[in-house]
Amino acid sequence: MTSKQRAYLMSLASKLSPIFQVGKASLTPELTEAIGQAFNNNELIKIAVLKNCMDDPREIAQTVAERTHSQLIQVIGKKFVLYKPDKDKPKIQLPK
Repeated sequence: MTSKQRAYLMSLASKLSPIFQVGKASLTPELTEAIGQAFNNNELIKIAVLKNCMDDPREIAQTVAERTHSQLIQVIGKKFVLYKPDKDKPKIQLPK
């Protein structure tokens, strides 16, 4: 992924609200499964890490990206954005 494509996805993500929250239990298999399922409807997902979670948001983001086979776009504070294009009909057209 080029820096131009990443910047484009960041601009799209700035308007998104987090649809998942990682809490005190940190990253559970159920949460990872739910995030993976969310990629069926959304290509770009924002996730928030709550203050009561003691794990590093960057590490959580890397782990979720690996487990869901998605790309980590950015981590800002306690929020991170993941991208996984739809294999059949991608909704987001990345710049070349």
